Amino acid sequence: MPLVLATDDTGGPEIFASVQGEGPSAGMPVAFMRLSRCNLACVWCDTAYTWHFTGDDRPHRDGIEFDRKANQVKLDEDEVAARITELGQKRLVITGGEPLLQAPALAKLLQLLPDISVEIETNGTTKAPAPLDIRIDQFNVSPKLAHSGNSAELALVPERLDAYATDPRAWFKFVIAEPADVDEVLALRDRYRFKPDHVFLMPEGIDSETLRTRERWLAPLCVEHGFRMSDRLHIHLFGDTRGT
Repeated sequence: MPLVLATDDTGGPEIFASVQGEGPSAGMPVAFMRLSRCNLACVWCDTAYTWHFTGDDRPHRDGIEFDRKANQVKLDEDEVAARITELGQKRLVITGGEPLLQAPALAKLLQLLPDISVEIETNGTTKAPAPLDIRIDQFNVSPKLAHSGNSAELALVPERLDAYATDPRAWFKFVIAEPADVDEVLALRDRYRFKPDHVFLMPEGIDSETLRTRERWLAPLCVEHGFRMSDRLHIHLFGDTRGT
């Protein structure tokens, strides 16, 4: 079964080298692979081209629908592995969309990349089966709060959050648009006993001005509650663009 990848601005697969922009690995040189498709629909999603295809009536604030054929490309695992290897990086970040929707193909891919460290960006609603799980070094789990537009029944799955909360490989990254969002994070922390030093608060925004404005009130909240703050380095460096 081939992998279904998002496309870059040239129409090719979104596989590239850059620095990680968010979370515990921020600033590290990595290879990136962005997969297509998602089981959630965040109204502020900055990669809506991975899921908001023509005919999808789930809301998005931009109201833009993307042509599926033009924004997806299918590649066999061996070709993807070759492209990643050519980038010459020691670490691979797999993002989306929701990467774990393609778990069987990912497990086959990572068998071909035994010497590379792997982190996966996930919304935390689904499980990595054993053949994939054993090849993951880091989970960047981003549970979606109410302002994402997703219902809690879909976005906050107790069984999965319990499992990630006890997994030392898991780090939690919450997108924050206003101070009241932090109250939701505190409630989730108390319910699932997240380790505070494994929790990042990250401002929502796709331009530097918005990020900096929100970081000014977010930083004191991180200090108050013992959370870490994540910037979005790629936005400052490259803007809201594909392949960065």
